[in-house]
Amino acid sequence: MALLPVEEALARILTDVKPVAAEAVPLAEAPGRVLAEALKTRRDQPPFAASAMDGYAVRTADVAQAPVRLKTVGMAAAGHAFAGSVKEGQAVRIFTGAPLPRGADAVVIQENATAETGFVTINQNARHGQNVRNRGLDFKAGETLLAPGIDLNARDIGLAAAMNCATVRVRRKPLVAVIATGDELVLPGQRPRTDQIFSSNSHALAALAEHFGAKTLNLGIVADSLKATERAIAKAAAADIVVTSGGASVGDHDFVQEALKRSGVKLDFWKIAMRPGKPFMYGRRGRQRVMGLPGNPVSALVCARLFLKPLLDALLGLAGQPEPVMARLGAPMKANDSRQDYVRATLRQGPDGLRIAMPYALQDSSMQRTLRESHCLIVRLPQAPAAAEGELVPILPLDF
Repeated sequence: MALLPVEEALARILTDVKPVAAEAVPLAEAPGRVLAEALKTRRDQPPFAASAMDGYAVRTADVAQAPVRLKTVGMAAAGHAFAGSVKEGQAVRIFTGAPLPRGADAVVIQENATAETGFVTINQNARHGQNVRNRGLDFKAGETLLAPGIDLNARDIGLAAAMNCATVRVRRKPLVAVIATGDELVLPGQRPRTDQIFSSNSHALAALAEHFGAKTLNLGIVADSLKATERAIAKAAAADIVVTSGGASVGDHDFVQEALKRSGVKLDFWKIAMRPGKPFMYGRRGRQRVMGLPGNPVSALVCARLFLKPLLDALLGLAGQPEPVMARLGAPMKANDSRQDYVRATLRQGPDGLRIAMPYALQDSSMQRTLRESHCLIVRLPQAPAAAEGELVPILPLDF
């Protein structure tokens, strides 16, 4: 059976994906959430002409021939507007953020004025609108400033607050159930037998899913038995996505594929033309999407980055995949075979401004240390010819 190309696998995973429902959350809980509905401004900002500096609110007609002595008739501070108006020969002491008094059309900064009891001498001419923030300078009522499909960051939150949005509607976090299989696994902190290793995939996959906007249900380690695997899959019935790791092949101790079929999952495909990550499964059970990842840690995380993240993005209504990033090879690479390679590499800045990707010599899919120390994956297309040092190659930055 021919192996499925990576691009076709991803296209089939993303077929008919619709964003999850929206929910209202307080603004304080919105950072990192995906906006589901556009936010429109409700009033002008600032809602009045305001002073941009500490100084004196004046009429430019009065200060056209500085120096000139004016009578100080009051004070305006942020949150404390001057109730009267500025008339001929008058000035108002004003502070940053205060509304510009009626009659005034400029602010002279305090460094250009000399104050005395009841009067101020303006030592420099002022032009109309000087040091004044006009009403609506930042934005005007009715404008759409935040569009749906953005991952709300601190700048977005600040803008939403300035727009008087106490709550926002965001996409609910998709629920990802994570199941790790294997009698060889034991949880960190437990005492392993001599033939066991510590389970890392369930923790890493849950962390990756949460990093990309999901909430997770970690179902822990499942023994290598058909019944145990079926029970774990049943516990994940409410999840939007079920992610299993290990047991995806067809060996005597691999039960995931059979358990998924018995649980009502219709498998779409199994095995992809990629390295690492060839024994990848994908299927559906109603609205639920199911991914069977390999057990090797690097394979599992590479598959999750390539397929789980785009699926989460689609469920959250986020934009599509960015354009490939390019880097120069730091060492020659051999011609590739029929599988698409994702080669762990470090990055450093090159003399021409482009980054240089240095592939690790050892690429065993069990080696998590090199994955942790890598900055990117060099993407080697199927049948790619040998590449010389310095040649441009596409890379996938490691962003999890």
